[in-house]
Order: sequence, then C-alpha cells, then structure tokens
Amino acid sequence: MAEIQENSGGGKKGHGKQRAKKHSTHIDMTPMVDLMSLLITFFMLTTAFSKPKVMEIVLPEKAPEEVNKDKGPQALDTRILNLLLGGNDSIYYYIGKPPMNDEDVKKISPNLMKSDYSKDGIRRVVLKMNMPLYERVDSATQKVVTGDLKISTDSLQSLVKEYKKYDNVGPIVMIKANEKAKYKNIVDVIDEMAICSVARYAFVDINIYEVKLLQTAGTTVQPVQNNP
Repeated sequence: MAEIQENSGGGKKGHGKQRAKKHSTHIDMTPMVDLMSLLITFFMLTTAFSKPKVMEIVLPEKAPEEVNKDKGPQALDTRILNLLLGGNDSIYYYIGKPPMNDEDVKKISPNLMKSDYSKDGIRRVVLKMNMPLYERVDSATQKVVTGDLKISTDSLQSLVKEYKKYDNVGPIVMIKANEKAKYKNIVDVIDEMAICSVARYAFVDINIYEVKLLQTAGTTVQPVQNNP
C-alpha cells in the first residue's frame, strides 16, 4: 500500500505566513512479495501434479529366422487373429486371412464372432490362442515374486522379451478399427495385448470387405463367445 509522509514546512515561528506542507509517497512492496511467493508456489505445485501420462507399447522384435525378401515373413492362417472394432463398444473377430472379395466375405461371415472387452470376452479368446507363451511369462513372473528366481526387474523384462522373440505358435493379432470405434476401445485392446502377453500385434487399416462384414454382422454374426 502507498503511504503518505507529511513534512512540515520549515517556516519561522510567529505571525508570518505558513508554507504549504509537502507530501511524499512511498509504496510498500511487502504485499507484492507475498503475492509473488504464492504464485511461484502455485506454479511449482501445478507443474508437479500435471506430469504427462504415457502408455508403454511394446514393439515386436525382429523375426530371428531368415525370410523371403519378395514375399516377406509367412504365417499360418490359423495364427492370424483379426479384431474388428465397431461402434457402440462392439468388437468382432475371425481367424485367418482377411477377405479380398465378396466371395471371401460370404465364406468368413459364418465364422465371424462377436465378443466384448470384459475379462471373459476377447481376453479369453486371445488367452486360448496364446496360452503356451502366457504360461511361460506368468511362471517366470511368479517365481520372481516368490523369490525362487532371483533376478532384477530389468532382467525379468529382458527374459520376457526373449520368450516373445522366439514365440512361433502364438497368435498374430491384427487390430482394425472402423470410423465408429472409440479411442477408448483402442486403449482397451492394447491393455488386453499386454495382459495376455501377446508377442505380435499390429494396427492395420480395415479394408472395404471387412466393413461389409461389420455391416452384415447384425444378421449373420454369432453371439458373444465366453466359453474357455
């Protein structure tokens, strides 16, 4: 706050004319210092509380075996699991190569299954196909927890990466979302891949024939599969 200091005139005593009093202003900076301290404290706290959140995505390892450069890596059709993410939190799946024409759509339609994002939904489907690798990863993790396997967390992660690198029987998951799928559905699927210890999965553009599969899903699709 500003203070006004009064200085009396230095006139002579007596009946003479008195001089006007001079006023000088002085600004008290103490409140400003307090305000700056509060602002600094506020920004320090809000910066600490608003740290960016990231999701860890494990990228697939390079295949150890030699592959044909012209055709690329080959996989059995029975290992290819296609996940089709639709609107209203719906998810469909089928096994095998994607349809490339209307005739393929007719063949795949009877095998198109509907599931959900619960632990008894698509997770059970993926676990059934990935059980050998999942059991190896889970066994190693449990041994570290119980102390039977004395290795660091980094060493455990390296061991899991080795398991996934040389896995040649687990599913190769192709995740395909149409325009009606929600971002939350993408996050849920990534979580399921991590929970099920899937070694190889990728996000692929959905083709026009798979869109047709989703359009006809209401009349041809099988019910939710929750059987082990």
